Amino acid sequence: MKWKTLDKFSQESGMTKESIRALKKKGIWREKLHWTKAENGRIFINVIAVERWIEGKLA
Repeated sequence: MKWKTLDKFSQESGMTKESIRALKKKGIWREKLHWTKAENGRIFINVIAVERWIEGKLA
């Protein structure tokens, strides 16, 4: 699955929700690439793009 909720991604990756929010706020994780906000207001994380970011590859 390409997209996971913020809660699910946090649980599975071990990253805290606060650290994920900090990456978003600082612009390190870009909207529409690493994360997006659905119409219902929930935040979803692009697992594939984040894996590339962790590996140091361009997303």
